Amino acid sequence: MSDLRLLFGRPKIKGKEQFLAALRRAQEDRQSVIQAMDASLVVGESHAAFAAEKAVRAFSERRNVAKDLGLEILRYASGQRQIERALTMGVSEATERVALIVLGTLPDISEIVEVDGEGPRWSEAAVREAFDIGDAEIEAAGEERIPDLVLERIALIDAYR
Repeated sequence: MSDLRLLFGRPKIKGKEQFLAALRRAQEDRQSVIQAMDASLVVGESHAAFAAEKAVRAFSERRNVAKDLGLEILRYASGQRQIERALTMGVSEATERVALIVLGTLPDISEIVEVDGEGPRWSEAAVREAFDIGDAEIEAAGEERIPDLVLERIALIDAYR
């Protein structure tokens, strides 16, 4: 997926609704898709790319659950089949750093997000809770395999339909 970008940064607009509304306007101007997530739950570029790829494929095969591609990306990125549960990975009032998955032409987001150029800095505790990764799995696979366990959760979404 060549037109995929993953950006990290701090929201410049306070308030979840205002922030998301500004992102929607930016994506409409460029006819791109921007999905914002809490950066503490994004374990890497492969996480974002795999979620976006699965969401695009679900839309092309008409088996998407969400009506919006961004929301379908969030659903896959969260490892959840249900949209309501997937929203917990989205931006909240408590979000300090965002991860943006951008499909298509990157609009000017300089007024919305201060892109920091740093990669993922995910929280092990937050990721383990969000993806329901228990002690037994960590014991068996090792902490360094948490990103692989997240990708496994994304892969399994379609298996349990």
